[in-house]
This record gives sequence, structure tokens and C-alpha cells, in this order.
Amino acid sequence: MAEHRRLVPGDAPCERKVRPPTTDADDSTNASVLALLATPFLLALAAPWLVRTSPRSAPRVFAAALAALCVHTLLLGDDLAASGGRLALTLDWVPSLDLAFALSLDDLARLFVLLVTGLGATIFAFAGAYFGPRPDLGRTYAILLVFTGAMLGLVLADDPLLLFVFWELTSVTSYLLVGHSHEDAGARTAARRALFVTGAGGLALLVGLLLLTRVAGVERLSALPDHGRLADSALGGAALALCLLGALTKSAQWPFHGWLPGAMAAPTPVSAFLHSATMVKAGVYLLARLHPAFGASPWWHATLTGAGAVTMLLGALLAVFQDDLKRVLAYTTISALGTLVLLLGLGSDAAVHAALLLLLVHALYKAALFMVVGAVDHAAHTRSLARLSGLRRAMPALAAAALLAALSMAGLPPLLGFIAKELVYEAKLGAGALAPWVTGAGFLANAAMIASAVLVGWRPFAGRPRDDLDVHAPTLGLWLPPALAAGAGLVLGLLPDLLAGDLVDRAAQAVHGETTSVDLALWHGLNPVLALSALTVASGLLLAAGRDALLARATRLARWARFGPTRAVDLVLERLPRVGAALGRLLPERSLHGQLVLALLVVALALAAAAGTALSEVVRDGTRPELHWPVLETSLVLLTAAAGVGVVRARRRVGAVAALGLVGLGVSLLFLVHGGPDLAMTQLAVEALAVLLLVLVLVKLPARDADRRRVPPAHLALALLVGAGLAAGTALASLGDPPRALSEALTALSVPFGKGRNVVNVILVDFRSLDTLGEITVLAAAAVGVVALLRRPRSEDAT
Repeated sequence: MAEHRRLVPGDAPCERKVRPPTTDADDSTNASVLALLATPFLLALAAPWLVRTSPRSAPRVFAAALAALCVHTLLLGDDLAASGGRLALTLDWVPSLDLAFALSLDDLARLFVLLVTGLGATIFAFAGAYFGPRPDLGRTYAILLVFTGAMLGLVLADDPLLLFVFWELTSVTSYLLVGHSHEDAGARTAARRALFVTGAGGLALLVGLLLLTRVAGVERLSALPDHGRLADSALGGAALALCLLGALTKSAQWPFHGWLPGAMAAPTPVSAFLHSATMVKAGVYLLARLHPAFGASPWWHATLTGAGAVTMLLGALLAVFQDDLKRVLAYTTISALGTLVLLLGLGSDAAVHAALLLLLVHALYKAALFMVVGAVDHAAHTRSLARLSGLRRAMPALAAAALLAALSMAGLPPLLGFIAKELVYEAKLGAGALAPWVTGAGFLANAAMIASAVLVGWRPFAGRPRDDLDVHAPTLGLWLPPALAAGAGLVLGLLPDLLAGDLVDRAAQAVHGETTSVDLALWHGLNPVLALSALTVASGLLLAAGRDALLARATRLARWARFGPTRAVDLVLERLPRVGAALGRLLPERSLHGQLVLALLVVALALAAAAGTALSEVVRDGTRPELHWPVLETSLVLLTAAAGVGVVRARRRVGAVAALGLVGLGVSLLFLVHGGPDLAMTQLAVEALAVLLLVLVLVKLPARDADRRRVPPAHLALALLVGAGLAAGTALASLGDPPRALSEALTALSVPFGKGRNVVNVILVDFRSLDTLGEITVLAAAAVGVVALLRRPRSEDAT
């Protein structure tokens, strides 16, 4: 197969080309991109009301809406071709910061939108039959719809920050859905683990995307260069490493794979939607999107092929030895994700086409099998392989759907999975020096996947029914959705060019930028790939037959699981509260005085470090400030300093308050002398109010002036250190010629923008109004807390 004859070049030679400039389509077409994103969020807002008024019809409405979006996306193919391969919509978000709500739909995003909406419609229909009457059903559907919108936003986002926002929203909604059964400690642990791993990866991705846009010099993902050499510089290498960390954690690649099996604590519709077809593919989407920018980097190639190969093999082997059907599917999902990452790491035309076809195939059969397992659990009240057999008599339609999906998972004809498996083998055989290694690993992984397909799609339905199981036939809503997903794999396998060919070719062109296509067919004659497929099937069936014997021996290895990466993540999560508690014990918990001392100590150290750095620069530059000692300013400074000493030395509280008022008066006069009457008036008003409040408080305090203790020398030294640091920082900041562009701009805009000549006031209420609003909010929250404490009953005080 050296000629790779499934790749059929077009009329022109297959040369790499610069992506053509995008021409905007008409406004209605661009608005449809926004409609794709907005619809799930609008449905989420209406979900609680719809579920409350019509609980049976609500999931059908959601499924119908997503199905309409799927059909609409299919019909956008001609508009995409006419607009140069991309539909774009940009709405101003924060124009002053060059932030925009930028959406872009190309053929790669279109493939993912079809998966999200098409499978989403099927799974919402399944969820309507799966979930019984429950008080939190409206919330569950709302979160699922928010996740759907977040996933659509992730693949449609053209602005890196907007992509990050939707990326994190998928993690947050996944956390809520995995922890759906919040009364279950296992579900809570699994949700925290998933959020910790994917959240940490998300933070790395944010920094990576910011570095990426800086290195590339662009603000849009669609404008990234396609030469593949962005990682050549130091910043580009850091961007590559951080983006890979974000993608690999999201797509559960080794050693970050442990969160995905635990996420099976979520309800089955959630697992079918998030953890098979959509959320776990977000990392794969990001890798495909960044492939043109980083694909030529050796680090890209080595990291993706290495992590993908290990994940592919590890996930497939672990799946065979699971007893819970959902965990079998979880580990096979990890293996499939590893295969996708491996293919993107290989980066050839054949590998990219194989990855995109496998993406479609896996979503179809895995969603179907998850729904099958959910229906089995719903009908038999167990997912244990050891307890399930003979279910085909009670649920023949569901057994047929499971068999179709399992055949596609095993890669047997005439299912679309067979075509994908052959294309994957062909891409691995063409991997050059890596071909023997990746093909061998792929052979072992595929054999294990076939064994897992037998375990999930055949074993629960074959054999004699168990007498200890009370099984009822699933309703139409439980078996029809998985049958539709599995049937789609059969139809597309018999007629692959009906839909899959067009989608895969165009999506591959969006990734790889080349005008190649794939000849999708069930028969290509007798060749090495076919022989390898046959050998894989035989090996997989042998592994399935000997699985129980191997399982007895494999249990001895279970003790080594405590040394794996999943246990490491759990240890971090277990230790974090203890570390926080230990740090809390180091702080003076009930002493406001002690907490203030600690805070001032940190401030003093920071000021000392900053002042030392600035002073070293002054000494290095040879700057010698000219010192002036005007009589008026010097007198006010001495007066203020003397009042400060009086605060410390006062024997009575009233005297200390009076001296504190003199400090404020001195500062106000300094503001006035230096041309700040507005600041002086504000300072005087604050000081007067503070003195008044302090006097009112002192009236209520017990008279203990005679017992007033002296100020400890350490506290006095700390106060002097903080004051000296602030003074030194202010003095050093005044040296040289400070930049005046900002002050001149604010002064010039004060009247036309803020309609005021008091620049300080305009800054507070206009230029930084959100900051001022935040400060007001903090003060209001503190006031509410104070009122709550003052109004607390005396009985609570006693306790």
C-alpha cells in the first residue's frame, strides 16, 4: 500500500496553499451562525418552565430544536463553499481593548456542529424516556442545554479569549452534571477530579492562547499562519506546550486520563453526550485547529504520537477487564481519543482524513452503546457484566441496535467503522520510521477494542436469561434513539459518499489546507490492510473468549493502581483541604490585631523589595534628585509626623482619636498646598466622619484607659518600616520624567467624554466606573455583614 491509493488528488497537484481570503456572505447567512450558538442558551432559560408545565413534551422540544439546527448546518454547505470556506460574524464586545465576539464557521467547525446537534437531538429524546419524574429535572435539562451551547461556542469561536470562555464553561457544566447525584460521595469526588484536571488544563490553555496570538501577531484563530513553524521561537515553544497541556487534559490523554472513568458517575444521557461524542472531543478539535500553526514542529509530532499511542493502548487494554458496562465504554473512549491524537500527531494527509472519519464513526457507535447501556440499566437495574445475560428475549430491538453499534466499534463490514479502521491502518503503515511501532500498538489496541465490543454489544444479550434478574422491556424512547445512531453507521457504511465523504474531505481541507480527497468504499481488493484487519478480528475474538481467564490473573495487578496518575490527582485533592487548614492554623484566627500585623509585614517586605529594586536602578543610572525644603510643606510634614507620634503616645483613647484627626488634617493641607482642593475636601470629610464614628464607638466601650499598654517595640518597628517603604516608593516614583500620555489623554477626554472638568471625579465615575461599582459592592456587602452581626440574638452570642 505504498501508493496510499485512497488519496485521490484533484485536478491540480497537491501543493500546500495559503487559505483564500474569506468573503462575507449575506447578513442572513452570517446571522444564522449566531442563531446556532444562541438557540441552546435560549432553550436553557426556558427549560425549567417547560419541564414544569409539560415534563413529557419538554425533551421532545429540545430534541426537535437541536435536530433543526443539525439540518440547518447541513444546508449551509453551499453557503460555505460560496464564501471561500468560512462564514464569519463579528460583534463588538469591548472595542477599547480590541475584544470582539468573533464567530467563524468553516468545514471543520461544521463537522463538530453536526455531531453536537445531531447526537444531541438523539440523546435528548433518549433522556425524555430515561429520566423519570424528579424535582430537579428542569435544572438538569438547563445545564445540558448550557453545555450544548458552550460546546457550539467552543467550535465556532474565532477569538482566542472567547474560545477559552466556552472551554471553561464546558468544564463547569460537566462538573455540575457529573456531580448530579450530589448526595453520593463517589459522584462528588468524580466531579471534583474532572474539574481539577480539566480546569488546570484550561488555565494552561489560556496562557498558551495569549502567547500564541502574540507570537503569530494575529487576533483571530482563522488568521493563524499555516506554515507550521510557530513553535520555533522560545515564546512559540511555550505556547505550544501550554496549548498541548490544555488539549491533552480535556481529551483524557495519559497521564491525565483518570478523570474520565470516574465521570461515569453521571447519568447515562450525560455520559452519552459529554463523555463520548462532544466534550472529550474538544481537545481533538483544538489540536486540529492548531495543526496548521504547529504541525511542522518536532515537539508537536513527538508529544502527540507518544501520548496518543500510550493512551490508545492503555485505554483499550484496561477496558477488557472492567465489569461495569459504562466503565468498559469509558476506557474504550480513552483508547479512541488516543488514536485520534496519534493520527493528528502523524499529520499526513491520510492520517488527518482517518482522524476525521474516525471522529464521526466513534461518535455514532459510542453514543449508541452508551444509550444501550442506559436502557439495560433502566430495565435490569444493573450494569454488571457478571449478572447480565439473555436480555435479547426481553429487548430484541435494543439487542439489534447494540449489535449494529458493536460491529461498527469492532470495524466489521458493512459498517462505517470498517472503512475507518482500514483508513487508520493505512495511515499508520505510511508513518515512515514509526510505522512498525504505531501499527503494532494499533493492532493490539484494535484487538482489545473488538473484545470490548463483544462484551458490550453481544454478551449481555446472548445466553440464557438469569432467574435472579427482574427485567422489563424498554419503552420506545429507550431503544429507538440508540437504534437511529447505530443505523446511521450502517447507512453511511453502505453509502459512504452520501454524507461522510463530503464532510471528511472538506473538514480535512480546513485542517490540512490541501485539495485531497478520500475514496471511501467497503472493498479495495485483497491487500495488506485487509489482511491486517482480518488478523485483528481473529485476535479480538480470541481475547474476548479468554477474557475471564485473564481477568482472574489481572486482579493481582490491581494493587499497582494506587501508584498511577489517577491516585496522584486524588491525593492532591485530599491534601488540599488539609494544607489550607494547616495554613489557617498558622494565622491568628481570632485576633484581628495579629492578622493586621501579618498583613502589614507582607506589605513591608513587598515595599522593601520594590524600593530596593528602584533604588538600584537609580544608583545605576546616576540620577541625583534635587531636594527642596519649602517652609510651608516642611512645617506641615513635621506637624503630621508629630500628630502620628501623638497617636502612639496618647494615654487616653480620646487623645489618640484627636491626634489621629490632626494627622488627617495635615494630609489634607498638603493636598491643598499642592493644588488638589478636591482631594483636600474629600480627605477632610472622611477624617471628620471617621473621628465622629470613633468617638461614638468610644462612648460604648468600657473605661480602661488606665490599663492602656505601651506599644511593643516590634510593632513600632513594623509601623516605621511600612511608612518608610511607602515614603521611599513615592519618592523614587517621582524621579525622572514620568510618561504623561495617559494623564494628558484623561485630561483631554474629561469634558467631552465625562462632561466634567474635575478629572479625578471623571476617572472615578466614568473611566473606571466598573472599579468604583465593585468597591461600592464590597462596602455594601460588608455593611450587610455588620448589620447581620449587630442584629444577632444574644442567645447566639452566648453559644
